[in-house]
Amino acid sequence: MINLVLLGVLALTVGGCACVVWAERGGPRWARRVATVTLAGSEFVRRSQKRRNRSGNRTTSGGD
Repeated sequence: MINLVLLGVLALTVGGCACVVWAERGGPRWARRVATVTLAGSEFVRRSQKRRNRSGNRTTSGGD
């Protein structure tokens, strides 16, 4: 079951990336909308990762 969920997420990610490339080359309106949603989602993930790093949940390595 988890494999199907992961496969679905992978398919959506690859499809979103393909729409971003297609929209950059002047694709149809729906591809531009999907590209906008994909880029907004990636920006959301990026900002949440930065916020998480600033909150002190970082691990530091003390090795030489």
